[in-house]
Amino acid sequence: MKIHEYQGKELFRQAGVPVLEGIVATTPEEAVAAYEKLGGAIAVVKSQIHAGGRGKGTVLDNPDQRGVVVCKSASEVQDAAAGLLGKTLVTIQTGPEGKTVNQVFVEAGCDIARELYLGIVLDRASSRPVLMASTEGGVEIEKVAEETPELIFKEHFDPAIGLEGFQVRKLCKKLGISGAAAKAAARFMPAICRFFVDYDCSLTEINPLVITGDEQMIALDAKVTFDGNALFRHKSLLELRDLSEEEPSEVRASESGLSYVKLEGNIGCLVNGAGLAMSTMDIIKYHGGQPANFLDVGGGANAAQVTEAFRILLSDPNCKGVLVNIFGGIARCTTIAAALIEASQTVGFTVPLVVRLEGTEVEEGRKMLADSDVDIISATDINDAAKKIVAAVG
Repeated sequence: MKIHEYQGKELFRQAGVPVLEGIVATTPEEAVAAYEKLGGAIAVVKSQIHAGGRGKGTVLDNPDQRGVVVCKSASEVQDAAAGLLGKTLVTIQTGPEGKTVNQVFVEAGCDIARELYLGIVLDRASSRPVLMASTEGGVEIEKVAEETPELIFKEHFDPAIGLEGFQVRKLCKKLGISGAAAKAAARFMPAICRFFVDYDCSLTEINPLVITGDEQMIALDAKVTFDGNALFRHKSLLELRDLSEEEPSEVRASESGLSYVKLEGNIGCLVNGAGLAMSTMDIIKYHGGQPANFLDVGGGANAAQVTEAFRILLSDPNCKGVLVNIFGGIARCTTIAAALIEASQTVGFTVPLVVRLEGTEVEEGRKMLADSDVDIISATDINDAAKKIVAAVG
């Protein structure tokens, strides 16, 4: 689950991670009131969307309007907010369709001496979180990783212990931080690592992390993503969820207990098991097709879930065919066959449907489908199924 910058910064503040004062606004008038309340000569108006690259992003119908604007007066704040609110912002991470800006964050300015990058993710290879830091703050980290990977410094840490002092000193030496700024880092870096662990984050990123003129370290950005599987431990975080920023079909699927991610292809996939779903997508690509989604109905799928899954798949106008790939382990093939028959009667299949069943009660399940009036293309194995659905959608 992703949250907005202003929400992440409030959590940072509670965790002892230094941030600047700021106020969220949904109208230009509120933005001006926020500027006046902050009381400084300089403020920054920041679009709030679930995507990075806002500083270099542009409004769809106004390429001169950036997603982050430095303002020196109330009138500039009003103009910046008016140019962003309700508009579509396109960044390197939104794709060409962009995202609608529903709110802006008016933040106090500060004296920036240096800009750094800091991010924490889980390193699956070592099964530990890893803190990444770079001197190239304010630049897309993907570009840094591709062009100058030697400028990204990493320190793995034990989640039970946190980032240790010697690790902070190593990073400071590599980043060229000394004196009072190094003392600030000794407080900042362990605090952000504790935040990552305490909140079960899958990503915590600050770009830029700044060192001010008086050698303080401040999070000038906050990009935070939580592990959805751990949200039961953080019920209060659910209040921060902004459904307007999420794909509607993915929200709908989650409400039905389905694991669904919308993609850009034209072949819908209905599969039980995350690993099998990934393999299905891979083999569709191998045979020249483009998956329209990742969809795992789970091992205990029932008729209602399968019916809803088809509704979601067929609501995508790009979906020109559906591949059903089921391995009956926990869920018997007869259960899935019955669900497919019921779904066809409820939803109605308007695109080619290729079905591959294997596993428990597979022969009975195949016979149920053969005896029904469901118009399907049967497949013997996953390779055969992928070839048939790619051919069916042309």
